[in-house]
Amino acid sequence: MSTAPSEIRMIPLDRITIVNPRVRNQAVFGEIVENIAALGLKRPVTVTQRGSGESATYELVCGQGRLEAYRALGQKDIPAVVIKADTEQALVMSLVENCARRKHRAVDLLRDIEGLKRRGYQEAEIARKTDLAPAYVKGVVRLVEDGEHRLLRAVESGHIPISVAVKIADSDDETVQDALQQAYESKQLRGQKLLIAKKLVEQRRRRGKGFGLPKATGGRAVTPDALLHAYREDTEKKQLLVRKAEATRERLTLVTAALATLVDDENFVTLLRAEGLDTLPRQVADRMPAGRSAA
Repeated sequence: MSTAPSEIRMIPLDRITIVNPRVRNQAVFGEIVENIAALGLKRPVTVTQRGSGESATYELVCGQGRLEAYRALGQKDIPAVVIKADTEQALVMSLVENCARRKHRAVDLLRDIEGLKRRGYQEAEIARKTDLAPAYVKGVVRLVEDGEHRLLRAVESGHIPISVAVKIADSDDETVQDALQQAYESKQLRGQKLLIAKKLVEQRRRRGKGFGLPKATGGRAVTPDALLHAYREDTEKKQLLVRKAEATRERLTLVTAALATLVDDENFVTLLRAEGLDTLPRQVADRMPAGRSAA
């Protein structure tokens, strides 16, 4: 796939559309914003132009994080490399760029590899374009197509390598223990990871390879797209719970710090006693420095 020579322009942010959007890790995104605010944009985004003149619009090929960081910083325009490519070429280039990242969320990687496969690219070609190992690409495609939801989650979490996940998927109840033994002997699974893998195998045997996804109506099998959609939704729910827990912890820390300062004020403590408010919830009292929890 070839594209015409490119040029760099200042493009209005409101004219750029993200054709392959992805959910962003807020912690990582915050670092991107801080880095750009401090050091400026080191690398322009890549776009392709649609239309001409004042009515021209642009589709983003690479650089969603940088683009959204510029928006967060209140910028109106962004430096962009403008290439000539049709929508299909631009989308494939975006998928390849995402797959080739050194750090990426596994759920995004699964979606992007599946996107390239759906557009007719063979596994060897996907591996070559993304600089991923052919065995890894083949394993991801195999797990997605077979609906191995539990194994995919374990791979995403870093509990088991993709190669071990494929071996488990290929094994029946009698040979799966051999697969775990081989993974142990080759040092792919040790300690806590081995225990997690054993628990996963047992859950998969008792409950199936999926997470109880609803069957499609009319007797049709669940498609890879439906599986990935459910997989992303489940992942995002877990991330939301983590963010809520972190926010609660931060608020509790703030309240505890404020109370620790207030109880050092004898006049404030006397007032609390007079009003009968000289006790604290256990969750707060346990976090107070020694000698301060009881006013």
